[in-house]
Amino acid sequence: MLFKLSFENMKKSFKDYAIYFITLVLGVAIFYMFNSIDSQQAMIQVSQSQRELIKLMIDMLGIVSVFVAFILGILIVYANNFLINRRKKEFGIYMTLGMGKRQISKIILLETIFVGIISLAVGLIIGVFASQFMSILVAKMFAADMSEFQFVFSKDACIKTCIYFAVMYVAVMIFNTFTISRYKLINLLNATKKNEQIKMKNPVICILVFIVSVCLLGYAYWQVTLGVGTLDTLDKLLQPILMGIVGTVLVFWSLSGFIIRIVQSMKKTYLKDTNMFVLRQINNKINTTVASMSIICLMLFMTISILSSALSLRNTMQKDLIDMTPVDINLYKTANLPEKYTNKSGKEIIYTKEQIEDSRITIKETLKNNGLDMNVLKDIVEIPIYVNNDFTWKDFFGEYYDKIKSQYPMLAYGTPEEIVKISDYNKLAQLYGMDQYELKDDEYIVLCDFDSMAETRNQVLSVGGNKLTIAGQEYKSKYAGCKSGFIVMSTSHVNTGIILVPDNCNLTDDMKEITLLAANYNTNTEEEKAEIEKIFTDDNSYLLQNLSNKGLKVDGTSKILIIESSVGLATIITFIAIYLGIIFLIASAAILALKQLTESSDNKQRYTILRKIGCDEKMINQALFRQIGIFFAIPLILAIIHSVFGIQFVMSMMAGVASKEDLLPSIIATVVIMGVIYGAYFIATYFGSKNIIKEEE
Repeated sequence: MLFKLSFENMKKSFKDYAIYFITLVLGVAIFYMFNSIDSQQAMIQVSQSQRELIKLMIDMLGIVSVFVAFILGILIVYANNFLINRRKKEFGIYMTLGMGKRQISKIILLETIFVGIISLAVGLIIGVFASQFMSILVAKMFAADMSEFQFVFSKDACIKTCIYFAVMYVAVMIFNTFTISRYKLINLLNATKKNEQIKMKNPVICILVFIVSVCLLGYAYWQVTLGVGTLDTLDKLLQPILMGIVGTVLVFWSLSGFIIRIVQSMKKTYLKDTNMFVLRQINNKINTTVASMSIICLMLFMTISILSSALSLRNTMQKDLIDMTPVDINLYKTANLPEKYTNKSGKEIIYTKEQIEDSRITIKETLKNNGLDMNVLKDIVEIPIYVNNDFTWKDFFGEYYDKIKSQYPMLAYGTPEEIVKISDYNKLAQLYGMDQYELKDDEYIVLCDFDSMAETRNQVLSVGGNKLTIAGQEYKSKYAGCKSGFIVMSTSHVNTGIILVPDNCNLTDDMKEITLLAANYNTNTEEEKAEIEKIFTDDNSYLLQNLSNKGLKVDGTSKILIIESSVGLATIITFIAIYLGIIFLIASAAILALKQLTESSDNKQRYTILRKIGCDEKMINQALFRQIGIFFAIPLILAIIHSVFGIQFVMSMMAGVASKEDLLPSIIATVVIMGVIYGAYFIATYFGSKNIIKEEE
């Protein structure tokens, strides 16, 4: 008997609450997809460094999955609470017929098991097939070889998904049992007659609270945009975050108290068609769902910000790779090592005679002395980089130092400026394919491509040429701003400033800090380039072995390593952003949908009254559509406003790594993703509610 009741109830739930089951299936499928990457990587051919990055991504996704499981668990419990409240009268009838609370709990327990088995089965099937497309996406992002592609089923991901969701369903069972035990028969039988208590709020107080919330949000917005330079510690960063949360809650608390008053004053609008009914329905919903609407708004804000920022970062990093890797390899080593050196921790380091002598010769000589056949390289350019410890960032800003420091207190103003002679730079620029420059004997140029630092330096360069004293001679800036450029390859534009000076500048050998070598591999095929690459990157190569045995050190980076690490980092960020963004989006839309479906079910009688007073089906459907549309739009609109400022903050924090030019395509992609998922839930909610209110006909 109990089994039959549970089975029939489950079928009814599928009909009335399909969104709940779809959400569970999507949750299972997405969870499996993102946790099956470890099995998918086995069939794509990548380099060792890329394989390590994929492993890092898998580890990070594993950590994120715990958080995702927590979010999904809360969603499932929340949804079940609505389902149980909807069925109070049904439970009351069961108790009237002599069924005890324990038997009712058993019915719900069986229903939960049925739902769990079905959602897990369907979700895993969808996830297994969808994960094959995930494999293709992973391979594309890592530029991997897919020649050995084959269908893969991840046993570990399946077990992990089953365990996580089993724990969630057990939590739901416990919650349902506890909830049923608290019900009284009289309350269950009168559940459909008992409306939520709506406390009318004083409109004057609501307006004052709304003004306070706007002020809180406005100040928080100012802090994360114009005042971002002052957020230099965690406690200062928490302040605008808390203000944003409190402001959001107060906005929703105050909305229901005065919007209805404003619309009521607009008689033509208020009394037109079913606007009065729609407005009061929306007013009551907001009034009773302040907490849930605030949480949904914040989750939507996180979805928009995470997806837009992450996709923008990935686009920028991929685009920068072309500009930032003009040659195959950069090598550099420290010049002029002293006999002794005390590091920052106070430890004294003593260098050997061989290390000191090697620091005074070129990198080419070091490579030759340690067995490298120089024929493997071509287009070799080697230049010295000078540093004068008496010439720092503070000296560069000069009389504007106090003003700049007040704006950017976290800058390391004691950092020595790096100096390069113009002829040396031009040789490197010619190899890199960048602009070359000329200088008079009393001029200098600042080379900087890190946007925020360039803007800071330009404050000084734009007023009077900013005269500097370098190696005992005074120089003036040739340009009223920085010139974009770099000398060392990297994943993005991170050059905070290099001073280019005339060749006659009195830079002595003891001021040399680094020697830099740039070159290409002397081959045209990717396979041969990979072999030459091993000479400089494989710890077992004869060159690195010889250097290690002598205690010598030549650092460097290569185009291959930069591209692989950049692509890998961008992929990790993108995957985690998509994972979290979609989960937040599904949770937000599902909660709104379930709440609306429950409201539609509870308000059948009100729609029946609309029919009795002369409203046709078209008017009722329009009223329902507007009601659901406004209900979905309100938290989304505030989330979009939050995101405008939130994205600006993230972009300012990622200055030099993420470009504002790449933000528009990322925002468009985010809009498409949100439009598909959020829009699908909205449409499904409308048709589901439409079917529910028609049942009484």
